[in-house]
Amino acid sequence: MFDFKGKVVLVTGGGAGIGRATAELFGELGARVAVLEIAQDRCEAVRSLLVEAGVDALVQRGDAADAGDVDALMSAIDARFGRLDVLVNNVGDFLGMAAPFAETTPAGWNALYQVNLHHVFLVTHATLPLLRRTGAGSSIINVSTIEAFRGIPNAAVYSAFKSAITGFTRSLALELAPEGIRVNAIAPETTETEQVPISRWIPEEYRDLVPRFIPLGRYGEPRDAAGSAVFLASELAAWITGTTINLDGGALAAGGWRQTRDGRWTNRPVIEANAHRSPPTAVPGPELLPPGL
Repeated sequence: MFDFKGKVVLVTGGGAGIGRATAELFGELGARVAVLEIAQDRCEAVRSLLVEAGVDALVQRGDAADAGDVDALMSAIDARFGRLDVLVNNVGDFLGMAAPFAETTPAGWNALYQVNLHHVFLVTHATLPLLRRTGAGSSIINVSTIEAFRGIPNAAVYSAFKSAITGFTRSLALELAPEGIRVNAIAPETTETEQVPISRWIPEEYRDLVPRFIPLGRYGEPRDAAGSAVFLASELAAWITGTTINLDGGALAAGGWRQTRDGRWTNRPVIEANAHRSPPTAVPGPELLPPGL
């Protein structure tokens, strides 16, 4: 079911993080892998990784939001492989833009649009002839974020573009279903990557608090998303289209609920002078709710 021998997979932004892990895993499973990566050093690194692993790989430097670069990649894939079975639209970035909407600018909106939504349209549109040549069994997988399914303060524009991926995924899935081409998405929670080195952003003395925010006890790893992409592209997912996997360790299911240090759940605010050392103070509430810390 996870044998991709003879199949061709394209991963955009495949030089680092989730993209690199996805390219690597498909390669391990026998796929021929094409990677589009904007940074030359990352191109060289992922090319070496895939070639050393014995993967038939095409790694091309280019911008997924640039029509010329995308067209050049399509020509290279056609010449090298003559087909395409799986497209993984992985590129995305909040570009460090965390500010109230009132303080954002049209230039910033456009930058976020290019890197989070425009390229999805552009690359998908360009790959359709190759995917249609393969026909039934081929698939498109869009990498979104869990922030598309909950509010994210100071990132309203980024969230809007990620939410748009959900609508695009569902609607395109209906259009392509008669041809047997499936379209799905993955929505990861915060994942440890070069772009978001979350473990370095959390002071060591507070890292034991992570399980209180992520029910499965940790932030995501690139291999988590890669595994979801492989599943969605496999025969095991042959009857799945137009859906999104919330790859979040249970965070969205938890909603406003949090775990206390002793493992109990509460939906009440917990006020602590020092979350690591000071005695906790819980906000009073009815006894039917579990107590705070």
